Amino acid sequence: MKLKLTLLTCSLLLAIFSGKELISQAVQDNLPGTTTTSQDQQSLSLTIYNSNLGLVKDVRKILLNTGLSELKFMDVAAQINPATVSIKSLTNPNQFAVQEQNYEYDLLNPQKLLDKYVGKEVTLVRLVTENNTTVERTLKAKLLSNNNGQPVWQLNGDVVTGMHPDRLIFPQLPENLIAQPTLVWKLENTGSRNQTLEASYLTGGITWKADYVLNLSSDEKTADLNGWVTVDNRSGTGYRNASLQLVAGELNRVQEMTDAVTEMRAKSARAEMAKAPQFAEESFFEYHLYTLDRKTTLKDNQTKQINLLSGTGASVRKEYVLNGNSFYYHNRQSPGTPLKDQVETFIELKNSKENNLGLPLPKGVLRVYKADSRGGQQLIGEDQIDHTPKDEMVRVKLGNAFDIVAERHQADFQVISDRVFEMAFNVTLRNHKDQPVTIVVNEPIGGDWRILQASHEHQKTAAFAARFHVPVGQNGEAKLNYRVRVRY
Repeated sequence: MKLKLTLLTCSLLLAIFSGKELISQAVQDNLPGTTTTSQDQQSLSLTIYNSNLGLVKDVRKILLNTGLSELKFMDVAAQINPATVSIKSLTNPNQFAVQEQNYEYDLLNPQKLLDKYVGKEVTLVRLVTENNTTVERTLKAKLLSNNNGQPVWQLNGDVVTGMHPDRLIFPQLPENLIAQPTLVWKLENTGSRNQTLEASYLTGGITWKADYVLNLSSDEKTADLNGWVTVDNRSGTGYRNASLQLVAGELNRVQEMTDAVTEMRAKSARAEMAKAPQFAEESFFEYHLYTLDRKTTLKDNQTKQINLLSGTGASVRKEYVLNGNSFYYHNRQSPGTPLKDQVETFIELKNSKENNLGLPLPKGVLRVYKADSRGGQQLIGEDQIDHTPKDEMVRVKLGNAFDIVAERHQADFQVISDRVFEMAFNVTLRNHKDQPVTIVVNEPIGGDWRILQASHEHQKTAAFAARFHVPVGQNGEAKLNYRVRVRY
């Protein structure tokens, strides 16, 4: 008897609690709602990392219901990472609580609209010509399926495929389709109805990169450097009157977050030109932060360029380099025919205040130009530079020298023992320019080596390498001869 009473009591309690849960759920499903758009924005800040990542802080002034309510927060990025979303009250932080948050991204389009109307009736509109006049004819049809975008209709009891109406009319918009990505919160507000809320989140689809233009003087001893920031916004929303900050550095990120972000294609276009630098730079943790000194607007699907830095009259040094190959020292080479090596051209400058520069340079592409005899600027080379702190050297490879020829001849090769070899090389350098040059010759000898004889002094630049500086007169020729013994 006691057992029956206990079971009855449990059943009653379960029914009571289940009823409360149903009532509670019913109340929540009919919460008073508020919708906010970018028109309510009080301020917007955007921090962009050079790893296809943006941090958005969106402050809006909203008339919020008291008690439990639902807030629809529109005009957010389509590539938002929902796990990073947060919202807080700047007005009454202690009287504001979040119970639940959702990210609605089932966006409205014709395909999804058809999918939602499978099993329902739709109005089909067709344009027909009658008496030389185009008129509309409508008919009702039930959509049976819409697999792979191929609708199957039921019309007057028949199953019909291959119909291509000019228009479709739907009686209403399905509840679970929205026009744009929206953040939805269930909130409890026990404070003022007038609230200033700050929502923040990370989004993909927005990136920035640096591009540099170096204009070389006619004597090739000084140059003017201009840096540009290219911001590419493909995040799915625009950012109006935003405070813009850029973070340069290698940010460590969790792999699953990286996989969720779509890799974006960078484009180049100049939308804003300025002569003076517009970014203030500061050291920030292990990165560098660049803050634009004014607000800017980034439209969705827009590429914008903003001036980063300018420096005039920076001293530069031009260098010709011949790099040998390690396989030259392991066997006999090219009998009877000299080997031809390319002589590479480099420009080097110091990123220092004394050299009219000194701002930490984010990695990017540096393009070098020089004026021709008619004054027109011509591209003479480009290279990728890495993140470069102040007081460090920037070195750019421009290409191969056209008027300098290098030929290598192996004059001798002797096997001294099983692991010891002796070799002699003659490197001929011919300069067809109207001015003298000095060529840096780098020889990656390898092994345990010792130069026995040499026509020019050498430096041991690494355990496996030697370096020679060989001057060559205008329209002249010079020979580098050396003998080396190597133990492997």
